[in-house]
Amino acid sequence: MAIADFQLRSIPLLSRVGADRADQLRSDVEAATAGWADAALLRVDSRNQVLAANGRVVLGAAADVADKPPSEAVFLGRLEDGRHVWGIRGALQAPDDPDAHAEVVNVRSLGPIFDDTSSQLVSAAVALLNWHEKARFSSVDGSPTRPARAGWSRVNPVTGHEEFPRIDPAVICLIHDGGDRAVLARQAVWPERMFSLLAGFVEAGESFEVCVAREIREEIGLTVSDVRYLGSQPWPFPRSLMVGFHAVGDPAEEFSFNDGEIAEAAWFTRDEVRDALAAGDWTSSSESNLLLPGSISIARVIIESWAAID
Repeated sequence: MAIADFQLRSIPLLSRVGADRADQLRSDVEAATAGWADAALLRVDSRNQVLAANGRVVLGAAADVADKPPSEAVFLGRLEDGRHVWGIRGALQAPDDPDAHAEVVNVRSLGPIFDDTSSQLVSAAVALLNWHEKARFSSVDGSPTRPARAGWSRVNPVTGHEEFPRIDPAVICLIHDGGDRAVLARQAVWPERMFSLLAGFVEAGESFEVCVAREIREEIGLTVSDVRYLGSQPWPFPRSLMVGFHAVGDPAEEFSFNDGEIAEAAWFTRDEVRDALAAGDWTSSSESNLLLPGSISIARVIIESWAAID
């Protein structure tokens, strides 16, 4: 396999472009508020669940909640028909259409049922609402803060200091031998048979590429080379950005589990990985000895892309 030939075959679900984010309206409170009367509303409950029907997230009417955006509402953008769409934390409500067959969806595990617009809206809503709940006090002096920019920042009303949603970047990497074998690993807290790619948070003063090499060395003891970027995906659980890579490792080098996070790791052939992909994912009832992540994750997309190489 030529390293240059390895690229993602599809865009990760939560990375796809959907609704217009209309960021210029965030600082124009009057314009954003003016669209509330006919705006759509996305409800996210306390468990980061939403309602979905017919492959799309269920959107209600903002005007049914209040005559103007509540202080805790977050502006998510503009739909194709021009309507604004906002998100709030609250109990889920069934759609008006009794034939919609709505279901409660845990975004983390069942995201693949969403179209691109729904995926983008839910990803942004979950990320922003989670951040607001954890950023009610200033990181500078501990003073209470209030939402601003239609939910995209918080301001200390005394000092005027403004804070924006924090993102924690993390790398995720598929290690291969340049041929038809790749490393998959199981974290110590995962059940037997559940494997995925190695991942870890970027440290201060560290590039993504250096982080890849460090994390792999720390977790399984391998030295990797030819670290190459593949793609990225927001992962708002609670506020990560997953940055995907692949790198070359040597199967002759022994594994060593240095930091206790990884319980086991192994080299798998491309055919073994293909069989595991066909068996389903972590939620599958398959008897396969290798179960892989679900399709909402960039890990699955990276693994599928590598497995598809002839």
